[in-house]
Amino acid sequence: MKERRRPRQVGDQVRAELARLLREELRDPDIGFATITSVDMSPDLRSAKVFVSVFGPQEQFEKSVAALNKASGHLRGMVGRNCGLRLAPELHFVEDHTIEQGARIEELLRTLKTTQGEGGE
Repeated sequence: MKERRRPRQVGDQVRAELARLLREELRDPDIGFATITSVDMSPDLRSAKVFVSVFGPQEQFEKSVAALNKASGHLRGMVGRNCGLRLAPELHFVEDHTIEQGARIEELLRTLKTTQGEGGE
């Protein structure tokens, strides 16, 4: 059980630190309105898949993720130092569209309720 808990704990710590760094440290306009939604750590804690949500069109998503991956070496060093990790994980930023998908499902459900109400049920 402990083997599964440690990567999750470190992932949460890395997510919080990356969110702080995006908010307070990074000044790259290509990153845009990016939000770190979650971090999946490998069992050996050497690499992390960082899920990013971005406000804007698909082009902005791609631009933001590319800018974050370009800055991953710098971010890796800062995360390692600020989180007190012996080995800083290699960061791989990927797009996370779950927020958009959730909003789309909500809209479909709202539309479904409206059409059912008009059908006289």
